[in-house]
Amino acid sequence: MKTQYFFINYIVVFLSITMVRLSFSKLTKPTIAHYFGTKGRYEEVNPHLLNDILFVNTSLVAPPSPNCNAVHMVSVIRHGTRYPTTKNVKKLASLFDLVLSDASGDAPWLNDIKNKWKMWYTEDMDGKLVEKGRDDHRHLAMRLAQSFPTLISEDKLSANRIDFITSSKHRCIDSIKAFQEGLHRLWDVHDMDYKHYVDDSIMRFFDHCERFVNSVENNKTALNEVHRFKSSREMDTVRRKIANRLQIPYDKFTPEMAEASYFLCAYEFAIKSEISPWCNLLDKSDAQVLEYKSDLKQYWKRGYGHDINSKSSCPLFHDIFKRLNKAAYDYRYGEVVKTATIQVGHGETLLPLLSLMGFFKDEKSLTADNYSQQHNRKFRTSQIVPYAANLIFVLYECSDGLRVQLFLNEKPIPFPNLNHSAPLYETVKKHYSKLLHGCDFKKECDMPHSKLRNTEL
Repeated sequence: MKTQYFFINYIVVFLSITMVRLSFSKLTKPTIAHYFGTKGRYEEVNPHLLNDILFVNTSLVAPPSPNCNAVHMVSVIRHGTRYPTTKNVKKLASLFDLVLSDASGDAPWLNDIKNKWKMWYTEDMDGKLVEKGRDDHRHLAMRLAQSFPTLISEDKLSANRIDFITSSKHRCIDSIKAFQEGLHRLWDVHDMDYKHYVDDSIMRFFDHCERFVNSVENNKTALNEVHRFKSSREMDTVRRKIANRLQIPYDKFTPEMAEASYFLCAYEFAIKSEISPWCNLLDKSDAQVLEYKSDLKQYWKRGYGHDINSKSSCPLFHDIFKRLNKAAYDYRYGEVVKTATIQVGHGETLLPLLSLMGFFKDEKSLTADNYSQQHNRKFRTSQIVPYAANLIFVLYECSDGLRVQLFLNEKPIPFPNLNHSAPLYETVKKHYSKLLHGCDFKKECDMPHSKLRNTEL
């Protein structure tokens, strides 16, 4: 009888999202959609979801071998699609005001901006989760339950064997609630509390790392490469091209205006699945330059640019391996207490962790001067941390011992410098032994007489 209920409910879920699938499949998208950096849709890195939002490629998520059993999953997930922050809303409003007052020409898209488009973004939105962002997490939950049914199941959920941890930011709390809603809808659960735990020490570790706050976050020189790139030949070309399209004097069209054009196209597409008339301001080469400017910022503020960026993520790194170790111990000496840990944070949670572990490291640093040499760079946030980006560790008990497999955005990704898709857990721990036995947060982050300030990605 329970199986019948599950089957019927799954059909209901399937039918309820059919319209979503159809609308996605009919959509066209901006030609620059692949270059939106941290403002990009999850579907751009997994385009098959446009045809079937619940599709799982079972061959990609299969165990390392048939005799392997999944023991525990630890996931670190970015919040879903959100509204602009207050800071960006102000930039968007300034661009719109400039276009209304100074732009001229008879292009249909310009007429649409001036006479049809409304400045609907308000400062009180301030990065809040949008409905698309809730769907990002609802659907991700359903797919993960299908991918790892022995770890995420109705029985495991009802027995409180899945931990839900989140950043204190509203968009993260709303995302983890939406993730739980996805599971509840899948299994037709109505009488379960939405339990989650807020832990900023691991989801917003950067706020608590005094050395990072002082030497990077509050240090005007830490992002010198970004500031230099704003004045580069490449950015100058983009500004001139957009100013010409709008017939606005070049000196009135600042680098911030160019970035606002890019943001408007990205936000409208991510939030409303619409190709905004603002997208006409940019061509592919413009978007690639603005994507690089965005990547420069993340590289120097969250990635390899400064050593403290990655070292600030030590608490999260240690917590992940503590959970894997606990699951391994429980499996050997009894029953695994927790089968999955779902953690929701930010792009600025994921990027330092990935950098700490050696992922997406280019041979040469990203700088203001080497844009032309970085077209094939590994550090490309559009591919790494779109909305709802996720890094998933899965621990398996296999015939030859414990193995661990890593997934980024639901696709297997090898550990740096390890030649097995699911290496032995002991090999992984040996590979990261310096971090596991070091990477002391207090030692790395403590600075006297410092002031902390919250940050946003």
